[in-house]
Amino acid sequence: MDSAHLVVENIEAGYNGESVLNKISFSVPAGESLAVVGPNGAGKSTLFKVLVGLLPVRAGSVLVHGKPLGFHIDCIAYVPQRDAIDWKFPVTVLDVVVMGRFGKLKWLQKPGKEDYAIALHSLDQMGIKNLANHSIADLSGGQQQRVFLARALAQNPHILLLDEPFTGVDASTQETTMNLLDELHDQGVTSMVSTHDLNMAATRFSQVLLINRKIIAYGTPEEVFTPENLHIAFGGQVLSMHGVMVVDECCPPETPEVRI
Repeated sequence: MDSAHLVVENIEAGYNGESVLNKISFSVPAGESLAVVGPNGAGKSTLFKVLVGLLPVRAGSVLVHGKPLGFHIDCIAYVPQRDAIDWKFPVTVLDVVVMGRFGKLKWLQKPGKEDYAIALHSLDQMGIKNLANHSIADLSGGQQQRVFLARALAQNPHILLLDEPFTGVDASTQETTMNLLDELHDQGVTSMVSTHDLNMAATRFSQVLLINRKIIAYGTPEEVFTPENLHIAFGGQVLSMHGVMVVDECCPPETPEVRI
């Protein structure tokens, strides 16, 4: 795999005339494990949508492998927030994971044996191969999260974006997700994960991007999680209880529902 290097330069983006991201610039080396943190409405989901081309930029640019966004087919895999997905969509677990192969197919080409084999292997990696023929709507939150992670794996991405993957899932799924990220790191895959869990960001990721519509800080957890930076990003929402950082947030996610 070529060196997966993501470069974001002075991007501005938003919805319905409102600006959410203001002159955001950063770069991510190949194989980096990056946590994206900030309060609700800070632009985390908006940033991810820009990086996968779901939301156009008003200014600035995004480069992947030194090329403009969209030049590389299916290079970036994106797992949206669970509550941004229509879980009533009538598809099976295997159907969802096979969707991760669509970017590899030619126009009007149907998935073949190899695509289904890769999808089943991805489900096996996530420990839910036995659920292949189940309806996605019948699964628990943790199982649904694993399905979408399997779909991302089936895509064979160079860059993986996970938007709040730890929200509403069990501890086992959280650990499975982190183990997967560790494996992908060893393979040179770049991962960006948005999370409200500041302690997980501080202990399980090598780099942290702290944003609130603009970049507050970017670097190692020690460099980013200073009292000053946290106050700028969260105001009085961050509490420290026996060395554990807690964020008090009550606002709904910033993104509308998307379909599977």
